[in-house]
Amino acid sequence: MAGSESTTDAARPLPFGQGLLKDSWWFAALSSEIAAGSLERYEMLGEPVLIGRTRAGQVFALRDICPHRAAPLSAGRVVEDAGEGETVECPYHGWRFKPDGVCATIPSLTTDQDYDIERIRVRAYPVRESQGLVFVWIAADPRAGQEPDHEPPAFPGVVGGGPRLVERMEFDAHMDHAVVGLMDPAHGPYVHKQWWWRTEHSMHEKAKAFAPREFGWAMVRHAPSSNSRAYKILGGAPATEITFRLPGYRWEHIQVGEKQVLALTCLTPITETKTRITQIFWSDHWVFGLVKPFLRAGARAFLKQDGDMVNLQNEGLRYDPALIWIDDADRQAKWYQQLKREWLRSRADKRPFVNPIEATTLRWRS
Repeated sequence: MAGSESTTDAARPLPFGQGLLKDSWWFAALSSEIAAGSLERYEMLGEPVLIGRTRAGQVFALRDICPHRAAPLSAGRVVEDAGEGETVECPYHGWRFKPDGVCATIPSLTTDQDYDIERIRVRAYPVRESQGLVFVWIAADPRAGQEPDHEPPAFPGVVGGGPRLVERMEFDAHMDHAVVGLMDPAHGPYVHKQWWWRTEHSMHEKAKAFAPREFGWAMVRHAPSSNSRAYKILGGAPATEITFRLPGYRWEHIQVGEKQVLALTCLTPITETKTRITQIFWSDHWVFGLVKPFLRAGARAFLKQDGDMVNLQNEGLRYDPALIWIDDADRQAKWYQQLKREWLRSRADKRPFVNPIEATTLRWRS
């Protein structure tokens, strides 16, 4: 019965604005930010996570708490011993841990003290490097087998070498509200008021085709709206596809002839009430060399405007009001909640994820 109750609890839908998805790959950092021999501290889903790289180049992730006296291991250093290989040394008492979390040395032990130090372990998180990004797998049950059953997403349009632009901001918002704000097609004319973007005076009806994608959906490739002036600097006939994928990735892939632009937004929960937004741009289009300062200013302006609106929205959310979702403008918000429910049910039932989204056309004004 205990197992049955556990499965029921795991499959129970999370109320909107509560809970965070586990058994998922979350974006943590750029590969370039994790130098050889470095230890970097992050907070992800309320967990202190150390992401490090050995001098040999191996990336690893550990719970950033020494099990001896709770000192952050990230405040220590990477050391190498002929018998141990490269390890993380705690700054408090010098306990050392291998990249897989197994204790390698307790310096205070004397030679006649028989202690099985390998029984001591720090939680190790699966970690992957892909396309210059570092992803960490946060399991629902840290006691269970940690091996992920799928790989992190691969994004189209990672071209032109390293990222051309990276911007970050922390929002005082639950992950759910951050996602819905990111995918909302109707707030732009009111929140993002720049001369080079659309305004409420240029709003018109739109119809966009949508289709399911792995763990998410896409606004299928189309010509940008005529009132989106920013696309015009690319020249030619740009075609764009905008995709969302669980647990928190949204990307826009633009093709202009043989040239490409990828604008990737990664949402990473820091805690239940704080979400980190990371925007990363790649491109092999020549115009990026000219407009990078303007693009950076625009990205910062967008993030700040969204952040200001989140703070304003929090004034109302403090009273836990019922929220009204309308079709078609809020359909993507509904899809996100459906995807979360199916994710929880499929994990609880130990079965493959079945995407509940069907191809359709949505219409709204913006």
